[in-house]
Amino acid sequence: MNINATLLGQAIWFAIFIWITMKYIWPPMKRAMDQRQRQIAEGLSAGERAKVELEAAAKRAAEIVQEARTQAQEILAQAEKRGTQMVDEAKGTAKVEGERTKAAAMSEIDQEVFRAREALRARVSALAIQGAEKILRREVDAKVHADLLTAVAAEL
Repeated sequence: MNINATLLGQAIWFAIFIWITMKYIWPPMKRAMDQRQRQIAEGLSAGERAKVELEAAAKRAAEIVQEARTQAQEILAQAEKRGTQMVDEAKGTAKVEGERTKAAAMSEIDQEVFRAREALRARVSALAIQGAEKILRREVDAKVHADLLTAVAAEL
């Protein structure tokens, strides 16, 4: 066989192979590569969007956490204020109750002192009468002496 004919035959077959490849194989491959390129570009842009959204979400989360901390501090401050008010109210109530109890005790003491004085007066009168009766057994005028002892008891 002749090398030129073989070379020419191979060149023809190679040209036919390239033509068939360009006509039937290359367009689907080109579409697949273009589609893959678009998917990759969409994936990259979606990744960028997700990154931006993640940063925005992190920023919103930080703001929400800050708001929550601020609200918690306000609630704690209000609770402390209310606790202080409750303690002050309890102190005031206890003071008023103590004053009332003290006044009641003082009143009861005054009443007991009055009763003791009355009992003492009655006892002193009885003792005075007994003593006067023993001393003055001879000259006892009950009416005069009773008036005198009543006057003495009133002075006591």
